[in-house]
Amino acid sequence: MDTLEINTVFVLHIKNFSIPITETVLVSWLVMLILIIASIIFTRRLKEIPTGFQVFLEAGIEFLNNFAKDQFGAFAKYLGPYMGTLFLFLITANIIGLFSPAGGINFFGYHFIAPFAIHPPTRDINVTAALASISIMLLLVCGFLARGFKGWFKHLLHPIPMMLPFNLLEYGTRLLSLALRLFGNVLGSVVIMGLIAGLVPVIIPMIPAIYFELFDGMIQAVIFVFLTSLYISEAVKVHD
Repeated sequence: MDTLEINTVFVLHIKNFSIPITETVLVSWLVMLILIIASIIFTRRLKEIPTGFQVFLEAGIEFLNNFAKDQFGAFAKYLGPYMGTLFLFLITANIIGLFSPAGGINFFGYHFIAPFAIHPPTRDINVTAALASISIMLLLVCGFLARGFKGWFKHLLHPIPMMLPFNLLEYGTRLLSLALRLFGNVLGSVVIMGLIAGLVPVIIPMIPAIYFELFDGMIQAVIFVFLTSLYISEAVKVHD
């Protein structure tokens, strides 16, 4: 299967509408299902005095809360959960290709062929553009709430009124930057791994997969969340 192709797995018919369900949609649903199940498992038996994995879980949440307070101030209680959820979704989506079945699955003597390979949904520009759009919308809404109409308009005219078109253009460039950076890096990793898998024996691709699918996927999740938090932090903190 071509790693660049986004296939339609099935079509959902609702009255007079036909909704194509693509690989991207199904894998995104799978990522969300994994996160929901994991959240239920890891939070169902919490103790007042943490032990075991709960220690790491609470340490991660404490780090997220402190990070959100430093970056967003009064908006931390709203944006902190979003940043945490965004990071978990991206890191799971970026590395889920490691678990793609190769050549089918043998189960009690039966050989099952997967209808599609599991590729990261973030290799689809529609996913990265949607995530980037959400981040920019949060930037605009939170910035407006923090500064008010007058303060926000004054911010667009900073440092001189002639900068208005350039300040407006900046939101578009940030949108493109977030969407294309994540899309390009993830798609590049998928293509490189596809080329390696087609040229060398089965075992060897596991070595570069540690970097291209695991390490790079984690790095891209961190970069996307960091840039999103940086952009929103600049909007909600009034310096002028």
